[in-house]
Amino acid sequence: MLAAGAVAASHVPEESLGRSDLTEVAGAELVEDADLRAHAIEAAAPGPPVVSFLDGIQRWKVTFYDGIVPIVRAHVAGAVRRRSAGRRLQTVGESAREFHAACLRALRPGVRAALEAGGLALVDVPEDAGQPGRALEAARRTVENARVALEKELAERHVRSLAPQEWLVVDGLLSESAVLAGHARTLGVIKSHGAQYFEGDALTRALTLPAAHRSSVFRPRGRARNEVFSWYLRLWPWEGNDLLFGLVRIEARAHAAAVAAASATSGWLARERAPISTPDRRWDRLLYPIHDVETYLRARAPRDLLPTSVSQLPKTGT
Repeated sequence: MLAAGAVAASHVPEESLGRSDLTEVAGAELVEDADLRAHAIEAAAPGPPVVSFLDGIQRWKVTFYDGIVPIVRAHVAGAVRRRSAGRRLQTVGESAREFHAACLRALRPGVRAALEAGGLALVDVPEDAGQPGRALEAARRTVENARVALEKELAERHVRSLAPQEWLVVDGLLSESAVLAGHARTLGVIKSHGAQYFEGDALTRALTLPAAHRSSVFRPRGRARNEVFSWYLRLWPWEGNDLLFGLVRIEARAHAAAVAAASATSGWLARERAPISTPDRRWDRLLYPIHDVETYLRARAPRDLLPTSVSQLPKTGT
């Protein structure tokens, strides 16, 4: 690579260690209650006898520059870990991929040839952003898209073989997959709130939910690719912290049964917050089994792609 004229680099952009927030104004249609309101969750509701949890990670760093064109090496991975009969979580599915990514049309032929001969797949960053900052953002989106695709494939493969009483809890959106969105025993847990579905008094009620309460169930509009039902759930008191502290959004199949079970489902999900997922800075919104999956994946990631601080580890935006 150096012989071809590329310049070595070693840079892990902090803001690109994980998925960025999806910022948009979306809409929603209530499917429970005439106005958005708070419902107490059923804290003692029994959980499923078997639950699997899926999450993924993405790690990447700039390893070379061809002129001002960044060349990154990326690692994306996902895993499903299952818990049954009170036992510890066990890995029942995983997938990983490592590759180089760069704007191919902006590379000199010799540099591109060296990359293609290097043993890793070479993925095109489709935008020639021109400015280095925009080029890094384009690279981040390329890595993120690869992770999302890997997680989706892993989740769909697992959900097709679910045991009769098994549930699958996904860290992120169900609505990106028709298979996941249409299954009766899948749930998505979204930790970031870049997309807002309400305004005015309804937004105030959603963002000031008391602890151990959920919102009315609604049908998200906007970027949802497949129809789901959704509701907000407060895991921890927000008073004295931040409006979003302890707040997650749940996605489930768009079916009357999901509405009827929303308080019970929220009850057993809320119990998954313990033990606390510290030192992760998202501990207030992070279910412990999801934290466990991330820990498992990080332990298997290439060491030279790991951030140097635990506080930099999160995959944001889900």
